[in-house]
Amino acid sequence: MNRRLIWLMGCVAGIFSCWLFPLFHVVTLKTATAEKAAATFNATLFAEMFWTNQLPTALEKTVTAQILLPAIQSDAAAAKKKFSRSLGLGEGYFYFLRGEGKIISVSDDELILTVTENSTNAEISLQTGLIFGNALRDGTGLLSANDYPNSQDFNDISAALNHIVETRVLPELREQAKVGAKISFVGCAEVGDEATDLKPLKVIPIQTEVQ
Repeated sequence: MNRRLIWLMGCVAGIFSCWLFPLFHVVTLKTATAEKAAATFNATLFAEMFWTNQLPTALEKTVTAQILLPAIQSDAAAAKKKFSRSLGLGEGYFYFLRGEGKIISVSDDELILTVTENSTNAEISLQTGLIFGNALRDGTGLLSANDYPNSQDFNDISAALNHIVETRVLPELREQAKVGAKISFVGCAEVGDEATDLKPLKVIPIQTEVQ
């Protein structure tokens, strides 16, 4: 009798434990799909929110081309130390800048600008072809790799931001750009090779206005 009572009490305890801590949950396919989608990082949505909400507040924190370019000409290492940002990975670094200049050359892949008064030298190359690299993601200093343990998510942010520029900024810029026109711009520059990336400084535009 005691054995039967003990066995019965054990069954009741087991059933109660399973009720409190179920071994599995039964959910509908629709719910499971929604939960999986919510757990998956959406780089496109993130980039949209970043572009709309975070980036505009940082545009005034740029260095002007009129200050940066002479600094680079005078002492590239000192300019790098004072004005650039770096992720600490490799030799590459980034500038976040704004400026005004005159378009002196137009091609399918770039607009060449002079920004120094009375100068005819190529000083800025606004990139207008397909956008590669991480200048937009890393140049502003607003995003950190440490916040994204999954490196693929961080890479996807870069691709999504590049796509925004390719589809929203560049079409209008290419349509309006003409030799001799004045232009104001805000953008990011990625310097991987100082011998080729500084003269002219290659800038991916974030915001432009052709006058």
